[in-house]
Amino acid sequence: MKGMSGPKLLVVHPASKGYNGVVSLSGALSPGPSAASMPLFLGSRRRCCAWLVALLLALLTCVSLLTYAAAAGANATASMPEEDVRAIASVLRRRAPCRLLVFGLGAETPLWRALNHGGRTVFLDENPFYVAHMEGALPGLEAYDVSYFPDLLDAARAAQSADCRPVQNLLFSDCRLAINDLPNQLYDVSWDVILVDGPSGFTEGSPGRMSAIFSAAVMARTKGSETEVLVHDYQREVEIACAREFLCPENRVEATATPSLGHFLVRGGAAGATTKKAN
Repeated sequence: MKGMSGPKLLVVHPASKGYNGVVSLSGALSPGPSAASMPLFLGSRRRCCAWLVALLLALLTCVSLLTYAAAAGANATASMPEEDVRAIASVLRRRAPCRLLVFGLGAETPLWRALNHGGRTVFLDENPFYVAHMEGALPGLEAYDVSYFPDLLDAARAAQSADCRPVQNLLFSDCRLAINDLPNQLYDVSWDVILVDGPSGFTEGSPGRMSAIFSAAVMARTKGSETEVLVHDYQREVEIACAREFLCPENRVEATATPSLGHFLVRGGAAGATTKKAN
């Protein structure tokens, strides 16, 4: 009987003492990791597996949080629509970890913190009691109460002042729209993303978001290179008018925007300095 020709498949039992390498389809044995390199080989595999597990958990957590926030939004009138939550989340996932400033506390507060894991997330709200409540409910939350104009008409009149320049130091500003009662160190931060979802602006006598949008625009232009500014409730007249005035239509990012969310990419002073230096 003639011997078989062609490639051979050798099957070796794991307990076989004669095996000390890797079996190829041709039947040849290639040497496996040496005893000296085995700890390094196993360590690199463990690190790779740990990284993959961490990435998978992060993705699962993100999906779960988005699903939870969308469900909460469907059952609460004060929450964001699902399409707005997902649009903002896409920006944060792309920029995180980053420096995130949020005007307004609400149902989505835990989500914004989670999506910016490893970055810095700061919240501003006009209600000091709600700030204290959220700080107790969410340990480690960085939130500050802020004062706004009590009346929207006064804010509109203040916007006509020459002191309301697009680039200035908010801390020492004479513009009545400028928010200058925050901790001093916040004015030195180059914010990557600013989300305007407060204060309340849909009832008579409420402050509206003119001060928040103006201050966000000044922060974006004065510090940093490029800041993404997101304005929620963009379908309302005041939000549209303020965003057009202070953030400029040419800076709007249409691809990420929704009917109730305005997305603007504002270039700051650092971007201009970099461009001049490059030229």
